[in-house]
Amino acid sequence: MSLNLDALEGHLVTRSYIEGYAPSQADVHVYKLVTVPVDSKYPHIKRWFTHITSYAAEHDTLPGTSTAGQAFVQATVAEPEAAEGKEEEGEDIDLFGSDNEEDAEAERVKAERVAAYNARKANKPKTVAKSVVTLEVKPWDDETDMKALEDSVRSISMEGLVWGASKLVPIGYGIRKLQITLVVEDELISLDELQEKIAEFDDYVQSTDVAAMQKL
Repeated sequence: MSLNLDALEGHLVTRSYIEGYAPSQADVHVYKLVTVPVDSKYPHIKRWFTHITSYAAEHDTLPGTSTAGQAFVQATVAEPEAAEGKEEEGEDIDLFGSDNEEDAEAERVKAERVAAYNARKANKPKTVAKSVVTLEVKPWDDETDMKALEDSVRSISMEGLVWGASKLVPIGYGIRKLQITLVVEDELISLDELQEKIAEFDDYVQSTDVAAMQKL
């Protein structure tokens, strides 16, 4: 079996994982088919591959199934945008009906449909843009109080910021880094500003890094 690398690269441009917002068996399935080193023309696959490698010890126990990963083993991958485009085109066709008679009644019906469509479109509520972010916080050494570090990070409260799950990931020499998930509203939260606030806890924090980010 081989991967459709172009399709996989396109999928990972706006996503951190093959499916959902956390690593799963779908990621493991595709990961095992990747040939290393990853070609430089696939930067998003390379970023994803490095990230999934950090979960190597957990590959056998990650949740989910490999079903979503099968899509990238096929010769072609259907583009969701194409399907959506066809659906929208179908809506346009339904919108204006199939009556080709150019009499006054047909024109009146068409105008009513257009007006109703525009009214629905105008009243549609604005979608709030959000992102799921995986943030890594590194301590100074193996003697750093990681509970105090995490409590300090979670003490940051900002409008549009919601803290999620976290775990400690070994990085060598007895040192563990904090890997924490958060959801942010894109218009309200600057990740640079958030990282600066975390850096102020310099008794515990050596550095921070955005490991992954995905639009909701």
